[in-house]
Amino acid sequence: MDRTVKQKLVVVGNGMAGMRTVEELLKLDAAMYDITVFGAEPRVNYNRIMLSPVLAGEKKADDIVLHTREWYVENGIVLHAGDPVVAIDRSRRTVRARSGLEVAYDRLLLATGSSPFIVPVPGAQLAGVVGFRDLDDVDVMLAAARRGGNAVVIGGGLLGLEAANGLLRQGMAVTVVHLTGSLMNQQLDPQAALLLKLALERRGLRILLGAQTQAILGEGKVEAVRFADGLEVPADLVVMAAGVRPNVALAKEAGLHVERAIVVDDTLQTYDPRVYAVGECVQHRKATFGLVAPIWDQARVCAAHLAGLGHRRYVQQATATKLKVTGIDLYSAGDIVGLDGSEDLVLRDRHAGVYKRLVLAGSRVTGAVLYGDVADGPWYFDLIQRGTDISSIRDRLLFGPSLCEAA
Repeated sequence: MDRTVKQKLVVVGNGMAGMRTVEELLKLDAAMYDITVFGAEPRVNYNRIMLSPVLAGEKKADDIVLHTREWYVENGIVLHAGDPVVAIDRSRRTVRARSGLEVAYDRLLLATGSSPFIVPVPGAQLAGVVGFRDLDDVDVMLAAARRGGNAVVIGGGLLGLEAANGLLRQGMAVTVVHLTGSLMNQQLDPQAALLLKLALERRGLRILLGAQTQAILGEGKVEAVRFADGLEVPADLVVMAAGVRPNVALAKEAGLHVERAIVVDDTLQTYDPRVYAVGECVQHRKATFGLVAPIWDQARVCAAHLAGLGHRRYVQQATATKLKVTGIDLYSAGDIVGLDGSEDLVLRDRHAGVYKRLVLAGSRVTGAVLYGDVADGPWYFDLIQRGTDISSIRDRLLFGPSLCEAA
């Protein structure tokens, strides 16, 4: 390959997935591409996972920056922040930004992320209704908290509980509303979810389960939320944390194959061999992604193929979830539902506030839910990932690695 003329790589999305891929690419071959990055937000790349500590007042926005403007310059990367790409012309191999700027590409990387799912009820567009996806959302929430009053968080998953905890710490009266009968139902079994609910209520959160939002009420701005059973809860702020939707409109308009998200193969390539995609906007073997670990794996694989070192394949792994709400220890990994024929090993110590449940399929651990004592979480996760035969330590498994190794 003639290295006197660099290829052009355009990255659509200046978030964690896209920029991690660029980082990995620079490690492999820093001289291969002229890189141009377009970001919708008028900011450099920051750690979206750390929005919760910013909301809770534990960190400032500057503390969560991942790449400074100087980093882009030092690495020869042209950044167009606050100027999102609005069109892709695959036949001419160009992208067009909102400003009208056109840039050509040899390879295109889509990292358009996802957007909060705004529950489609009357009043959802009122002032004071916000998602929890970026620093602008956090600014709105902090401004509301300074005025005080009532917050309603719609969604009792990981993100919703982190938002609720942050707003509570900022002095608001907070109600968490969840559609199903138990919190974090994707990661926790009903017993662990109940322990979590009791712990959060002791902190001062109000939690409504099995609650279907019917309307958001107010004249010009949010004043209350009404539920299907007729209950109305006063609200000066409503946070939508009821899931996300992959941002696929740009890819769809460009004629790429899109189902729930942008369909990619094991190399993170779309149906157009010049176009790759990573992160929350992709669908790989029917799955979509919201956790960091699989997205980092995608970044490594994608970077290898962009660098022409195409020996890696992306393989989906079991994932683990750790709750970051201060003072509450929760860990969930693998398949917590269990298939036909699976067995549960359970340890409960109500006095100590400890609950452990391991899901076994034959002689292997396939899932784990830990509440109160999560120190052994990574060990159980390792057993799940390796498919370790636990027959010889089954009777000691709930008591952790030290007793099992002694056996």
